[in-house]
Amino acid sequence: MARKASLSGFPELLPEERLVENHVLDTLRETFELHGFSNIETRSVETKEQLLRKGEIDKEVYGISRLLDENSTTKSEKEQLALHFDLTVPFARYVVENAGYLNFPFMRYQMQKVWRGERPQDGRFREFTQADVDVVGDGALPFRYDVELALVVIESLRKLEIGDFKLRVNNRKLSEGFYRGIGLDDTAGVLRSIDKLEKIGSDAVAQLLKDELGASDEQAQAALNLAQICTEDTSFVDEVKKLGVEHALLEEGLRELEEVVGQAAKRAPGNIVADLSIARGLDYYTGTVYETVLVGHEKLGSICSGGRYESLASNGKRNFPGVGLSIGVTRLVSRIISQKMAEPTRKVPSAVLIALTSDQTWSDAQDVADSLRQRGIACEVSATAAKFGKQIKFAEKRGIPFVWFVSTKEDGSLKHEVKDIRSGEQIEADPQHWAPSTEDLHVRIEAAQ
Repeated sequence: MARKASLSGFPELLPEERLVENHVLDTLRETFELHGFSNIETRSVETKEQLLRKGEIDKEVYGISRLLDENSTTKSEKEQLALHFDLTVPFARYVVENAGYLNFPFMRYQMQKVWRGERPQDGRFREFTQADVDVVGDGALPFRYDVELALVVIESLRKLEIGDFKLRVNNRKLSEGFYRGIGLDDTAGVLRSIDKLEKIGSDAVAQLLKDELGASDEQAQAALNLAQICTEDTSFVDEVKKLGVEHALLEEGLRELEEVVGQAAKRAPGNIVADLSIARGLDYYTGTVYETVLVGHEKLGSICSGGRYESLASNGKRNFPGVGLSIGVTRLVSRIISQKMAEPTRKVPSAVLIALTSDQTWSDAQDVADSLRQRGIACEVSATAAKFGKQIKFAEKRGIPFVWFVSTKEDGSLKHEVKDIRSGEQIEADPQHWAPSTEDLHVRIEAAQ
């Protein structure tokens, strides 16, 4: 993915790179389903009005129209169409429109491409794949799902064997209650400033708080003191209380964050961090917020983020609160590939290449292929009867471990032999019974040692 692309921001993978991406998607799918999440897919197109309802992101949206539609620019936002820039907004619409057919709490996962018109750079693309996992309730949603989401994401990333990572967790109630407790009522503004902490530093954030929100030196310092608290266990509770701020919303947020971190630290020690600098810029988050970084690759940014939202989905009569996380699959895969964090054991699915001794044996070779495929063994048949050495080199180049030879005995019967071209061992084999080892049967993605 480091190759120069003909169209910037729209990555195209080589076959062996696609194997890595499929491994990531398959692992996520398997883990999500083990936790009881059902798969859905939403349309790629939404109305512009629907997409822009939850924030000022119009510069990132790709509008679409029919090439011969002369009236496309004069249509209202209700009629104008655009490609979705994430999977959360389409999911909210999906829940509202299908509420009568869904069982709540509704647990869904979704893996699709999304499009954003932003400047391409390391880890950022204009077309990319996301994997979202959410739970949505009807009217209310038990807080325990906030814990469940943390656990399912940690389990998913652990299975990928991509090295150390940290799921950084905070709670918007905790932060907002603290800000109100020190006299800063524009909590959304404070959160937006704190969200810039890693990019611009504490001094610049303090100046923003004073210039834009009218904070005093003491208030700005208190907000920064809260943001600097970071622990891998529930000791953050005492650290917050030492700051001497009291507010009912702060206490509620502390209790919720303590449960998430306590349970996750118990089941996945070392991967969960209570980081009170995490704010998440989107306004619809109302409680738990998550961000995930790869240790040693922090400049890549978050590979997985999300949070609790109380009113993202609503039809006016019914409210559908939820909690969810989104994994940036393309961002993650791009780093796995560029840093060789994991590689496929071969470039193609085939475990066996069936060689041709002559063009007349092509039909016999196809019979062998049929037998192997019926038993789940991926294979391919040589197209020409080139010299055996050339056919073996062809298999080596593709990473195919076995070459099958079909020859005719003196009595007219067929002789079958299979060669492991890595060791050079060649044995007689029966197409109806021979099978490679479990390790060689399928392409495996091996983590770097």
